[in-house]
Amino acid sequence: MFGLFTSQEKKIRASAVQWLELAEKVFHYRRDQLTAAEAAALQKRTEDLRMKIKQHTDAGNLKLSVEALEPVLLRTGGKIYPKSELTEWVEFFLVAGIVLIGIRTYFISPFQIPTGSMMPSYFGMTDNIYHTPQENPGLIKKAVNFLTLGAVHHDVIAPESGEVSMDYPYDSKSGLSFYPLAAKKHGRKWLIIPATLQEYTFYVNDTPVTVDVPEDFDFRKTIVNAFFNGDEAAYAQQLRNEVVRAERVIDQTDPENQRALRINLGQTVQAGGQVMSFDVRAGDMLFVDRFSYHFFRPKIGSGFVFRTDIIPGLQNGTADADSYFIKRLVGVPGDTLEIREPVLYRNGKPITGAASFEKEFKRIDGYPGYRNRAPNDPYQIYLTRPGDTVTVPPDDYFACGDNSSNSRDSRYWGFVPAAAVVGRPLFVYYPFTRRWGPPK
Repeated sequence: MFGLFTSQEKKIRASAVQWLELAEKVFHYRRDQLTAAEAAALQKRTEDLRMKIKQHTDAGNLKLSVEALEPVLLRTGGKIYPKSELTEWVEFFLVAGIVLIGIRTYFISPFQIPTGSMMPSYFGMTDNIYHTPQENPGLIKKAVNFLTLGAVHHDVIAPESGEVSMDYPYDSKSGLSFYPLAAKKHGRKWLIIPATLQEYTFYVNDTPVTVDVPEDFDFRKTIVNAFFNGDEAAYAQQLRNEVVRAERVIDQTDPENQRALRINLGQTVQAGGQVMSFDVRAGDMLFVDRFSYHFFRPKIGSGFVFRTDIIPGLQNGTADADSYFIKRLVGVPGDTLEIREPVLYRNGKPITGAASFEKEFKRIDGYPGYRNRAPNDPYQIYLTRPGDTVTVPPDDYFACGDNSSNSRDSRYWGFVPAAAVVGRPLFVYYPFTRRWGPPK
């Protein structure tokens, strides 16, 4: 029972302190608007309450002083006291917004991985193919997939019966691109957030039907998965066969000899049937620690996030220059790097510092190993052949993706200036997969 009275007295004393702070705030904010009599009355009641708090007066007397102060505040408080409920809510959200902006700018920021360059450590957007109408998810399953995996469902329905084809860029010098033509358009992410989309067009007997996907989504891979069961070699062979057939009708009088070829994808559909049915699953979303790297340098093997706007090699159209990338740090100033497939060497020894390095070397758990330049890849500039080395300049870093065979990284666009580094991955908070939690 004694504890109950003690607790009540503490509450009254704490309340009295809050009333005193309010009275002082009213006086300092409104003293130029108060009459002499109002200012004197407010100061008198404020001083009375201050002295009783200072002298540790009992709770009963404190309560009497607060009750005497309140009507004076009602007369003199203006917009400060009493506050309407709306004003209090507006103040709350303004303060919360300022705090959140501060946290995001200086301490922790959310970041979404768009591509698969860091797989299998971090996933970018991926597809899930439904090969038959019976596999397609119902409304409840779509909702569950959306909430847990960020999956957005897409159906492409045949406008008529016939063979399915797409247009691919073709140049007589460089040949056929393995990426179908696409048109950029404005749209919305998750039906709410403004975003840039890529619109792809299928043709069924030359009748078009389109599908929109996020700009960074690798739709070529989805075509391979949907039409060729994930067999990249079969996809490439189909394109090569179609080029041979199509080249017979190319107009060689075209001065630039550059055009799109309509490529048959080797599938026949019925009107109203399914050309494609698939989900686009959200890339991993994680919190980035923006604070730590103000005090110490990134370590070899750590994932790190950096701005692209001050990287010269990203200003020539090979990537969006106004974005953020996440890669793994493999070289700091003074390091000499070399790839002896599948091993990455740092200063003459196999690189260490992350569990993923060992998995890369052994090509296990989905890690493909480090590689030199792929055949017919004109864009890679560093570590293109066995024996090639690169030394990292002062104040720069060298970054590589874990998915070495499908990663545009420092091998392509060069070094990451120290000034571009933003922070380190802290926690994967969405989607709810096995990667949820602290980063690898």
